[in-house]
Amino acid sequence: MTANLATREAGWVRSVLLAVGLGFLFFFLGLPLLAVFVEALAQGLPVYVDALKEPETRSAIVLTIVIALAVLPFNIAFGVAAAWAIAKFDFRGKSLLITLIDLPFAVSPVVAGLVFILLFGAQGTFGPWLAAHEIRIIFAVPGMIIATLFITFPFIARELIPLMQAQGKEEEEAAVSLGASGWQMFWRVTLPNIKWGLLYGVILSNARAMGEFGAVSVVSGHIRGETNTLPLHVEILYNEYNAIGAFAAASILALLALVTLVAKTVVEWNMKKETEMLNTVLAPEKIS
Repeated sequence: MTANLATREAGWVRSVLLAVGLGFLFFFLGLPLLAVFVEALAQGLPVYVDALKEPETRSAIVLTIVIALAVLPFNIAFGVAAAWAIAKFDFRGKSLLITLIDLPFAVSPVVAGLVFILLFGAQGTFGPWLAAHEIRIIFAVPGMIIATLFITFPFIARELIPLMQAQGKEEEEAAVSLGASGWQMFWRVTLPNIKWGLLYGVILSNARAMGEFGAVSVVSGHIRGETNTLPLHVEILYNEYNAIGAFAAASILALLALVTLVAKTVVEWNMKKETEMLNTVLAPEKIS
């Protein structure tokens, strides 16, 4: 009762807070998003479609999708393995591993790109060896994949670590005691328990991969039609005063963001529903 009284506010206070929140979302999220589509369609739908049909724009769209798909398996494998190790086991260096997972959040993407140039560039640590074997990483797609992987790898791990810590390891121990192998335990116990959290992390990681600019810009070389992703292509078109082409390409990124938002909402709803069902099942046991 005391808690309910403490959270009660006058109607006008709730209205003001709601208006401030909605106003902020409209001016800083809704209005810019609307402006992108208005500018993209300013000269009509045919011009918009023609802008998207440009070979360089299509190449940027394809490359963006290819890079996002290329880093996804590595992010999933690392995220699940790191979360499993951190949540289920105690070992030396555990705190260091958690700190290293958070490193991409603390390092500027541009600095990360420069680090890869120092490692794989022509004058870098491995540059002469790579050149001798005719392997191109910097100013090529492999370098862009590596840079994107560095930026995105914490998302799945960071989503799964608290989830797996909250779930504990009783079910895995029970499965092992009943004779299940490691893979059987993972596929039949661990994976079903983390599926929504894993999907949530995949959505966030994929969204960041498609929208990454800083690190990819440094290692790409900006070769038109070859190493330009959508964010880089938008910048080039805008700098060339091709507003329709720039906003048309930007509208694709905006649509991808909206799809990501819808998918994120669906996953959150399923996670909440599953948690409520689990709490309902466990409630009688707790009472008894």
